[in-house]
Amino acid sequence: MKALDELTFDNRFARLGDAFSTHVLPEPLDAPRLVVASEAAMALLDLDPAVAETPVFAELFGGHKLWAEAEPRAMVYSGHQFGGYTPQLGDGRGLLLGEVYNEAGEHWDLHLKGAGMTPYSRMGDGRAVLRSSIREFLASEALHALGIPSSRALCVIGSDTPVWREKQERGAMVLRMAPSHIRFGHFEYFYYTKKPEQQAELAEHVLNLHYPECREQPEPYLAMFREIVERNAELIAKWQAYGFCHGVMNTDNMSILGITFDFGPFAFLDDFDAHFICNHSDHEGRYSFSNQVPIGQWNLSALAQALTPFISVDALKEALGLYLPLYQANYLDLMRRRLGLTTAEDDDQALVERLLKLMQNSGVDYTLFFRRLGDEPAALAVTRLRDDFVDLAGFDAWAEQYKARVERDGDCSEEQRRVRMHAVNPLYILRNYLAQNAITAAESGDYSEVRRLHEVLSKPFEEQAGMEQYAQRPPDWGKHLEISCSS
Repeated sequence: MKALDELTFDNRFARLGDAFSTHVLPEPLDAPRLVVASEAAMALLDLDPAVAETPVFAELFGGHKLWAEAEPRAMVYSGHQFGGYTPQLGDGRGLLLGEVYNEAGEHWDLHLKGAGMTPYSRMGDGRAVLRSSIREFLASEALHALGIPSSRALCVIGSDTPVWREKQERGAMVLRMAPSHIRFGHFEYFYYTKKPEQQAELAEHVLNLHYPECREQPEPYLAMFREIVERNAELIAKWQAYGFCHGVMNTDNMSILGITFDFGPFAFLDDFDAHFICNHSDHEGRYSFSNQVPIGQWNLSALAQALTPFISVDALKEALGLYLPLYQANYLDLMRRRLGLTTAEDDDQALVERLLKLMQNSGVDYTLFFRRLGDEPAALAVTRLRDDFVDLAGFDAWAEQYKARVERDGDCSEEQRRVRMHAVNPLYILRNYLAQNAITAAESGDYSEVRRLHEVLSKPFEEQAGMEQYAQRPPDWGKHLEISCSS
């Protein structure tokens, strides 16, 4: 394991030059202190977990110190925000400190969010507050534990720095990691500003570093775009299968790697509601839960437009046509597994849709239903779950179809079925009220609940002794929390 001063930097994006980013130093926080750190994320950098408790750790990730090899840069990009194009965005409160490669040869961006003003801050102060930093940390690591591709989070550093939002809060920084922080909006920026040389340089950078296998194809750029389409179809299938709502699917929040990126007013579904809107600023429901699938395609179309200098329009349309079939195949595969099914039948999609409609009409807890469905044999499980539904006749009809489907699925023991279902149906998810409880304690200086919740969510499929309170339906107040983009 490595000490902090033993990290090896290779700042490949910084070498692209000033057309792509601006050199900016982080603004230090007052009295930086560790709120929480992820040992799993630290392991990606080969870091000894003990270094998180050292003063230099908080100083490095609180903006006070910097590695000599780091080259902090604020990236420039643009994007479509709620459907409208914004010509210039960029890292308004974040800095790419540099790229570190580990002993396995993997490169990881170290991106410090809340690091102060940059040339792209517009009217903002460049800061992040403690509550949003905690939420991003918890979400990044929780999604990864669920098997959903995501950026990672190394730590949250708290401070005494005052920051004004709706009220005065305390500033914080979260160190997030990904193999790349390049977004759809990077390509849009150079396309709409008519900078073909830089756009070609960016495309080569992404192709060479992140999609090298596409070099072997007759049309490498087209192969890369197809891969991006496939990754996003799979990603959004996982969001939908596990009830994750991103909340701000602007093109500048879409990763070129097809990972969950830029956490703002996200939420997991409590009661199943296909029309759920987690961002209280989304007045028209553009980014509602059910709209995430078509918005994913819309965003890929925006990226396709920016790639027209390299790929023919017909070829781009053909690649975009892969999105919905791939999404549907991935989603149905996941839902079959959540129902404990190992084979495929033509009526499985209808079986899933009928269940979701019943859940919608009865306000059934989305996560706990699937977990309890695997606790016992199918016939007993549906009997116990029946009381959660208002339309008893409708549920009974579905239950008979489900039991028959399970019977046809194959010959395995009930214990094997239970283990298989529990391996894909989490007991613990990041519910908004759990995050809020941890935030409230942290804002009073008690970080134990943030750390405990992080530990529970790192093993979402395993029943953990003494942690029953994290696997309960939320109280009524916890279902109606309003989350905004403000951070």
